[in-house]
Amino acid sequence: MLPSGAPGGSTTVAAVIGDPVRHSRSPAILNAAFAAAGLDWTFAAFEVPRGRGAEAAAAVRSLGLGGLSVTMPHKQEVIASLDRLTGDAEALGAVNCIERDGETLVGHNTDGAGFLAGLAAEEFDPSGARCVVLGAGGASRAVVLALAGAGAAEVVVVNRTPDKALVAAALAGRAGRTAGPESLGDALASADLLVNATPVGMADGDQSPVDPSLIRPALVVSDLVYHPADTPLMESARQAGAKAHNGLGMLVGQAAVAFGIWTGGQAPVAEMARAAVEPPEN
Repeated sequence: MLPSGAPGGSTTVAAVIGDPVRHSRSPAILNAAFAAAGLDWTFAAFEVPRGRGAEAAAAVRSLGLGGLSVTMPHKQEVIASLDRLTGDAEALGAVNCIERDGETLVGHNTDGAGFLAGLAAEEFDPSGARCVVLGAGGASRAVVLALAGAGAAEVVVVNRTPDKALVAAALAGRAGRTAGPESLGDALASADLLVNATPVGMADGDQSPVDPSLIRPALVVSDLVYHPADTPLMESARQAGAKAHNGLGMLVGQAAVAFGIWTGGQAPVAEMARAAVEPPEN
């Protein structure tokens, strides 16, 4: 007899693909969700080399997977194997969640929904807010699109490369505009929310991407980095009297959206949030 909770022949398998992906917290978060919901599902991490993301996505059909999460560098690669994209995935040109609907593979992008869920958990409402987003990569674009959709009054994209900033800001429509790093102080002077969508703060020795003197107590700082749990930006924000949180809320929010897409059920968010902060098993 299989031990309680162990996968069997009838277990539905879902997974995340990426390279690297061994560090991912998604298996812990989603396996906690499946257990709490009493579902015979299990979630794994598959390290798929760059250039083979489309093959892995196509295998969702043949393997009968319940769903697939997608992280770097495959968010664009997998699109070639999908039958259709949802609105956000099409607008962003990137997929991080694949749904199997019979033989049809549907690409979703849950980054924005996950980010808004993380903000809600911190009791911040972006409607009418003035927002500054650092960076113009995939995470930044998803955040910009989500903030505009949530009714932000202004979304300023700050990036060293003006052309990339313009592409990201365009996703916010009339609310979007750009600024160079030299104008960050002006942008933050009236901002309600600062989002760091760059990897600065992730590596040992990284400095804050923002001069601490520019942070006001009324500012809310959302750093999408979640390892380490307290980044230099978050520490300087708290020292200035501002509220700050990391990207774990967004990670849990993304996983909760994926859980709903794949299972049709309500995600057990509290159990997922606890699993996100528990130390990984050796």
